[in-house]
Amino acid sequence: MNIAEMIARNRTGEWIGLPSFCTANQQVLEAILDFAAENNFPVLIEATCNQVNQDGGYTGMTPADFASWVAQLASDAGVRKDLLLLGGDHLGPNPWRNEPIEIAMQKAEKMIRCYVEAGFQKIHLDASMACGGEPRPSFAEVARRAAQLCKVAEKYAPDPSKLIYVIGTEVPVPGGETDDMADLQITTPERLGETIATHKAAFTDASVEEAWERVVSVVTQPGVDFSHSSVHQFQPEAAKELVEAINLYQRLTFEGHSTDYQPTTCLVQLVKRHVFFLKVGPELTFRFREAIFSMAEIEDRFCPNTKSKIVEVLDEAMIQTPEHWMGYYAGSQQEVALQRHFSLSDRIRYYWQEPTVQDAVNKLFANLSTAEVPIGLSTQFFGGLEFLKDSGGPGNLAAAHIHKAVSRYYQACGFVA
Repeated sequence: MNIAEMIARNRTGEWIGLPSFCTANQQVLEAILDFAAENNFPVLIEATCNQVNQDGGYTGMTPADFASWVAQLASDAGVRKDLLLLGGDHLGPNPWRNEPIEIAMQKAEKMIRCYVEAGFQKIHLDASMACGGEPRPSFAEVARRAAQLCKVAEKYAPDPSKLIYVIGTEVPVPGGETDDMADLQITTPERLGETIATHKAAFTDASVEEAWERVVSVVTQPGVDFSHSSVHQFQPEAAKELVEAINLYQRLTFEGHSTDYQPTTCLVQLVKRHVFFLKVGPELTFRFREAIFSMAEIEDRFCPNTKSKIVEVLDEAMIQTPEHWMGYYAGSQQEVALQRHFSLSDRIRYYWQEPTVQDAVNKLFANLSTAEVPIGLSTQFFGGLEFLKDSGGPGNLAAAHIHKAVSRYYQACGFVA
């Protein structure tokens, strides 16, 4: 895919963007790649610094592991190699922000090297977080650190000319959802300008001027976010000044973070206002969780003696290792239990790779694969299905449900399935 050409078309007013699918869930990735292959769409898969890094991240995968794995999944799905793009999100010292800045940056440099050597081409440089108890870094210092990381990327990439960069971070750090969006503020033109100016100067000081020409997007806050129970919808009029400001900068677009759960009409309006990259993550695994819970309801009616008990197994895994959700959910015992299952933040996504959970999912799929599920029972829990004699099994049910999210992001970016 030619990102530069697509961005140029967006900047001239054409309705075109690109979804950015950020997930490490295998069933979700398979559904995304199948959809892209079926429609011959370009597909951008991203990994975050917390998911995938040289230490394994919470997935246990290095960048090379992740790149090889996704490439194989894409090949199996029939995605053309030239239509697959890998991206790294929030690449910087965030995973090591509790360590002194010198050590955190050394580790961030190693991570960047691992990403580009593994073939990741879209690199979001994010050195905005304070490390080791230091004060919050200034615009200029954030830019200097980003340029330092860019220099590593340019040095170790097999072909630096194929790298594209995203700068800025007017969003919470990865995984930083809260239930309070009262202080959500749209990025001002002044902050946008300072982000761009300081990064451009830092790139020059670091002697990576050529890389600056491949900076394609800036992360800003156009007025979109979600919490555990609500969605802050995009309001075009409120972001008018920000949108006008990007027109002062040739070739640059916006990258939209936390666009999950936005109504499709809002996503369309974002793309038409130069938010070229629409990043989506929790919504994808939220749909997967919905599918699994629905299949568990079907299983209850067919396999009373051999149930997978997937919901109970998930609960046990979350209670046994609560670090991925305990700091995020609050309230009574009943309220927290509901949030663990149904929060839009979808902290449950951190548990699908647990061996006990994987075993239970496999048992669920095996049970439903051998059961003759009536059409009416399938449509009871998967609304919108065609009344076909054979739904294609549990894998197809889950994939079709995930496609609800995948398809609307492509639709918002101007692709017609």
